[in-house]
Amino acid sequence: MMGDSILNLVRNHAAQTPGAPCLSFETETLNYGDMFKRCRRVAQALAQQGVKAGDRVAILARNSPAQYELLFGCGIIGAILLPVNWRLAPREVADILADAEPSLLIVEGDFRDLLAEAEMPIETMDLHADYPAWREAASAKAPEQPITPDTPALMLYTSGTTGRPKGAVLSHRNLSYMNRMAGELWDFPADGVNLVAMPLFHIGGIGYGLSAFGRGGHTVLMQQVIPVDIVEAIRQHRVTHGFFVPTVIQMLMEVPGVAEMNMSSLKCMLYGGAPIGEAVLKRAMEMFGCGFIHCYGMTETAGTVITLVPEDHDPGGPRAHRLRSCGLPMPWAELALINPETGEAVSTGDVGEIRIRSAVNMLGYWNKPEETAKTITPDGWLCTGDAAYQDADGYVYIHDRFKDMIVSGGENIYPTEIENVLFEHSGVAQVAVIGVAHQRWGETPKAFVVAREGARLSEAELIQFTRDRLAHYKCPTSVAFVAALPVNGAGKILKKEMRNPFWLKDNA
Repeated sequence: MMGDSILNLVRNHAAQTPGAPCLSFETETLNYGDMFKRCRRVAQALAQQGVKAGDRVAILARNSPAQYELLFGCGIIGAILLPVNWRLAPREVADILADAEPSLLIVEGDFRDLLAEAEMPIETMDLHADYPAWREAASAKAPEQPITPDTPALMLYTSGTTGRPKGAVLSHRNLSYMNRMAGELWDFPADGVNLVAMPLFHIGGIGYGLSAFGRGGHTVLMQQVIPVDIVEAIRQHRVTHGFFVPTVIQMLMEVPGVAEMNMSSLKCMLYGGAPIGEAVLKRAMEMFGCGFIHCYGMTETAGTVITLVPEDHDPGGPRAHRLRSCGLPMPWAELALINPETGEAVSTGDVGEIRIRSAVNMLGYWNKPEETAKTITPDGWLCTGDAAYQDADGYVYIHDRFKDMIVSGGENIYPTEIENVLFEHSGVAQVAVIGVAHQRWGETPKAFVVAREGARLSEAELIQFTRDRLAHYKCPTSVAFVAALPVNGAGKILKKEMRNPFWLKDNA
């Protein structure tokens, strides 16, 4: 591994192969020398702006080279980059900014409306009108601050079981493992071309996107997921690797004429973030004719900690059953399957909660010591909330979730977020939200509502009520009005009972 600093991912190649292509975006390609020079200018500009070690620098924008310039630039001075999810509602953005208290916010112009509910004064800069000149006016001789492996580098906000966002703080050490992963397990060559299309406010975007930097490879960055543009970028740049959530893989297969296109450059297609249907996976393997790698991980583990390598994708062969597996733990990740009620390890074949102990585990949640203590045990095990079992060969199979979470199109959604919003409606007496099967997105939220006496509610009204307050992907796509919610003797809502008719019906 190239040291426990993400700066080494670009700095070493800027010194050794400065003319090699580093990052392509739209019509521009930066080589490693120019890329690192930009990062140093950004570092100097940040320092002149008054940004200090430990300060947060936020960016609210679609994918662009600026996210990586800022990530490495922040790294040089010991600051922390905070990419903000532009799919969120203004209230959610306000909550994140109030919690993180960034020293500077760089915003793409058409997202300024998302700042409408932010109450704290924040120094802002327009990504297109101001940022380029601000960067270029600074010297490329920024002094580097002392960086340790545990220096925070990146903060990504995740949804929480309480409905409040939590900022997962990732260190230089956490992120530097992406280079080792790319080399040892993904066989990423120095002349490889990596396509990054997933949003850079997710670990599957910005974290995965680091994989080519450390290998000296070429990263092709897409502004957003547009399937026909992704297919064209694969052809034009001779892309060798790319990571996609299953819904995007399905969309790529639906691009007209894709089956007849020349995709021979593809070496590996990585997928994760949500379950994938076996039929979809087999079809994709046949259509794209490359190796496939399943990635299991989460923001709190800085990305992948369990992987199913191409050799284990064997439809029709003796290992065909492993297509349902998420693979084996990474060499640097200890895995345990624990009964959360007893704290004891379960036997082979029995279901337990996945727990990970590794140097990739986050430092903790920003300003939330109690939430951190609930997630990371005193002896270093990170509790994922995912239920799984292992076979005799050590392969891990996801069974369910101990956390009451919905995964829709690769986005994690906690029902509590939706329920909290619906409870604000004067006509709602009780509400419970579950995930139900969806052909395109895997899962989608469904709300069960008990109306207050005399209230006249409609499905459309309640869906719009949530859309005014939450990111649209979090909002229920259907509402059922019921006389009562099923509860146990202690009054706890029995969501498993509510889910069973939908999942049993769809999986029959």
